[in-house]
Amino acid sequence: MSPRVRVYGIVAGCAVAAAGLTVGITLATRTTPPKPPQGRSGLPPLVLDLGVRTDREAVDLRRAANLYNGGKAGRAAAIFARYPSVEARVGAALAAWPGGFSKLRALAGEHPRESVVQLNYGLGLFWRGDDAGAKAAWSAARRDQPDTPYAVRAGDLLHPNFPRGLPTFVPSFRPPAVLARLSPPRQLAFLERNARAEDEHARLLYGVALQRLGRPVSALREFESAAALAPHDPEAQVAVAVGRFDKANPSKTFSLLGPLAKRYPKSQSVRFHLGLCLLWLASVQQAKQELRLARAAGPRTPLGVEAAAFLAKLRGIGH
Repeated sequence: MSPRVRVYGIVAGCAVAAAGLTVGITLATRTTPPKPPQGRSGLPPLVLDLGVRTDREAVDLRRAANLYNGGKAGRAAAIFARYPSVEARVGAALAAWPGGFSKLRALAGEHPRESVVQLNYGLGLFWRGDDAGAKAAWSAARRDQPDTPYAVRAGDLLHPNFPRGLPTFVPSFRPPAVLARLSPPRQLAFLERNARAEDEHARLLYGVALQRLGRPVSALREFESAAALAPHDPEAQVAVAVGRFDKANPSKTFSLLGPLAKRYPKSQSVRFHLGLCLLWLASVQQAKQELRLARAAGPRTPLGVEAAAFLAKLRGIGH
């Protein structure tokens, strides 16, 4: 396994504990996501994301998607056939692969701006060997509905040399204890309700939840709102920088983090997130330097503990 691949695996596995209970929003509801395609044998991956929905259709579609991605297309097809929604129709078309491709293509024509359709249509095109068509569909998914998990996944496919997903802001403070007793939908409602107040921390936490749900545009809006409430707080400014991360143009983040590091050289949040985002570029040596500074700023704080976890896993990579 190459050092770059190892680093990307570490990025995917860390930065969860310190994110607090908001991560539970997606862990309890999301389907098992397929990895970006490496080959073109068997069935194309199916990507469905129902957010925090807990209605019967959402539960059934998650189950069907997991069955499909587990190689049980026939059983999945029977479930998809129960529902007329766009998500179910996408699943039904892929479950009939390869014969269902014509239905998938028709759906793409009917819903040219629906990211769920365009993302999965692109996967179908890729499986058929049409790389240019696949990239065009993924670009459409990312362009037309950027505030969706499908757009985030399209970015993964268009930029395979980056880790999957986007970097997530990690607060330096603990979330309210009451979240532990709430279901994922109620967690989200609680965080949204709290974010309506003039409270910087509440808006940062809601932004993290939105990031976890694959809604980067809405998350950035919350981070910017928090920064407006606390213009001299480096943590809120850091959240904005992380929220602006764009695989097509990482400078959107680093052009903010660099000046913040000069303005707030002792900020643990600045150092931690600069190290985190450098890992997304596989700049291991620089990332380690920043993470060591973050750990030294407070070894027992949430960010200090998380920085130590990264450094332990990065031991031996990049020297």
